[in-house]
Amino acid sequence: MIKSLFSTVVVAISGSEASIQATKYAIVLAKLYKCSLTAVYVVDSATIRQLAASRILIAEESADFESSLHRNGKRYLAFAEELAKAKGVRIECELREGAVWTEILRVAEKKEADLIILGGWEKNKNPKDIISHLHREVMLHAKCSVLVSKERDIDIIYRQI
Repeated sequence: MIKSLFSTVVVAISGSEASIQATKYAIVLAKLYKCSLTAVYVVDSATIRQLAASRILIAEESADFESSLHRNGKRYLAFAEELAKAKGVRIECELREGAVWTEILRVAEKKEADLIILGGWEKNKNPKDIISHLHREVMLHAKCSVLVSKERDIDIIYRQI
């Protein structure tokens, strides 16, 4: 018997429309293939520290910004839970701090993920920036497969399952 290609999936959530679509894609996969699913949102504290060190942000602004990102992360992860629950899919959520791509990979390694799902790029992006730094780093350093979700009909498919 052939082993399933994936049984443990990690999806990265940033709050962008593309990451919400990737979350729906991951939920569909988890439901159809009976995979375990983890959503991860990373507060980019590494960049915040760099901005503070270069004095682009003062300490108070940095703390406020980081606090705001934590609230956003909790809200987006709660939304992912709602989306999964509506389809009868169990989802674990992790709110992390650090460099975004590093933390996504840490969660994937911790969960022994077979697949990481990232959101596709936004429509209005410059073609030169079509694959972001985050996508490149995750694809380069991941120890498992990485899927960039660009399914145009994911809302329809999500509603049908």
